[in-house]
Amino acid sequence: MATGNNDHQSALKFITCGSVDDGKSTLIGRLLVDSKSVLQDQLANVSKSGEADLAQFTDGLSAEREQGITIDVAYRYFNTADRKFIIGDAPGHEQYTRNMVTAASSADAAVVLVDATKLQWQDPQLKLLPQTRRHSLLCHLLRVPSIVFAVNKLDALGDDATTAFAHIQGALEAFAQDAGIEVATIVPISALKGHNVVESVTGWCGYTGLSLLDILEELPATPAETALPLAFPVQWVEKFSASSDTSQGRRIFWGRVAAGVAQVGQTVKVLPSGQTATVAQVLSTTRKPGTVQAGHSAGMVLDREVDVSRGDWLLALELPAAASAPADDDFSDSPAPTSLAPSRELSVTVAWMDDEPLIAGRVYWALHGHRWVKARVKRIVHRLDINTLAEDNADALPANSIGHVELLLQEGIAARPFAVSRVLGSLVLVDTASHKTAGAALIN
Repeated sequence: MATGNNDHQSALKFITCGSVDDGKSTLIGRLLVDSKSVLQDQLANVSKSGEADLAQFTDGLSAEREQGITIDVAYRYFNTADRKFIIGDAPGHEQYTRNMVTAASSADAAVVLVDATKLQWQDPQLKLLPQTRRHSLLCHLLRVPSIVFAVNKLDALGDDATTAFAHIQGALEAFAQDAGIEVATIVPISALKGHNVVESVTGWCGYTGLSLLDILEELPATPAETALPLAFPVQWVEKFSASSDTSQGRRIFWGRVAAGVAQVGQTVKVLPSGQTATVAQVLSTTRKPGTVQAGHSAGMVLDREVDVSRGDWLLALELPAAASAPADDDFSDSPAPTSLAPSRELSVTVAWMDDEPLIAGRVYWALHGHRWVKARVKRIVHRLDINTLAEDNADALPANSIGHVELLLQEGIAARPFAVSRVLGSLVLVDTASHKTAGAALIN
């Protein structure tokens, strides 16, 4: 078991993902029940004929209960003596991939379930299910720090479980190596029976490592991006109010610090207006003055009145000012910037989720922080084949595909590579007509 405690170890936010009916909801139910995080009346509500239907703990929508599938992401909270956990149960159906992407974008870890009974486990060169590969690749692209493969339902294979686990483990290791995925561990489990979920069963399937819960207790939480210069997306502007004595009569700009540390005395530049000011005061969510680190909400007061509204960014002034923003209808090409100065041309990896395919020339709304800007698809560079991992030439990205795309923005944004910053390096693409979320873009 982990040796940390709740005071010194951050809560771990992890998701369960994988293909349809691999046992994700059942696994979460097993974690909740065996860690004694479920009250007796809750357990009675999901019990039939004396046995608990563990999946019912997360399948809360009526459509999920009727169809026996997960549609939306369901979050559950529990804790052990050593750590607190936030679990996201992601849907396995291909048509709900967008929900899985949403959950993975902020996760510290991912448990990718693999149903042993669906694979040709007798074959040492067996092929993994497409959705297992897709979800694993998406977790890797979304920079989920720790990826754990849990091979489920091995109890159904009886004496062949050891052979099955060895072959499936080999296939997972080969896939991860080809895809460049760093795997935390591969563990055999039975979510239904509880094997190696909370309590380890030494030697079962030839495995002598930790149980899944023990592994999760030791995984690191995602560190805040405090080493980067301050980047602060403004979510809400508070006008003069009862707190004006605290804000010295000036407006308070509220939001969550995306990168760096907000502190008094910093010179910041407002994007997109380009105006500069000095931070006069930083308030916590309880309105106490002090410094606030990345990942936490803050209120910022500037030393003078400048034009700042929802969607603007406050950026630490340390780089040369960029050229002025283009005209509203200007989509002409411009040289790519070489600094954190506002960027209009972006090379991105896109996880496409709309039923309408992504094609060159289309214009979408792009959401960066709380700022909306129009983005035109300049070129589709390639599409990733999830089966071979080859980068194929393509002129369109259909639903649930992954590809490399070049975007041209109507106005510049403060972009960093996603590998450096999850917040500054990500965009949400939204259809301008239907207003549906169309894709997730990760800046390369």
